[in-house]
Amino acid sequence: MEYNKLNDFEKYVILEKGTERPYTGKYTDHKGNGTYVCKQCGAALYNSTDKFDSHCGWPSFDDEIDGAVHRTVDADGRRTEITCTNCGGHLGHVFFGEGFTDKDTRHCVNSVSLEFIPATEDTKKGKQ
Repeated sequence: MEYNKLNDFEKYVILEKGTERPYTGKYTDHKGNGTYVCKQCGAALYNSTDKFDSHCGWPSFDDEIDGAVHRTVDADGRRTEITCTNCGGHLGHVFFGEGFTDKDTRHCVNSVSLEFIPATEDTKKGKQ
């Protein structure tokens, strides 16, 4: 499968499991209506309706699109890494029990791992 070309920083985060600095990503405070997709392969990962302000420095979501995100406990057992199910690209980590939302889940995602696809007028009206 052919994936999107990544720049050096995108490779560092997505392929080498790096992290962007907090409050530097373009989607941290983004409020658009649409879908967040994997930067590497374009698979749909998160709906904008599941994004919330956690003030942690990275985009936060309390749910993913069914089957889109794979979870793996880090080697130290302290955190759970999240990756794109389709291509394996590193997204960030998921945390539980923080009380930010009713779902009590926070996907802490690197902006550089994402691309945003705005909803069309038809999608906004429910005519997908």
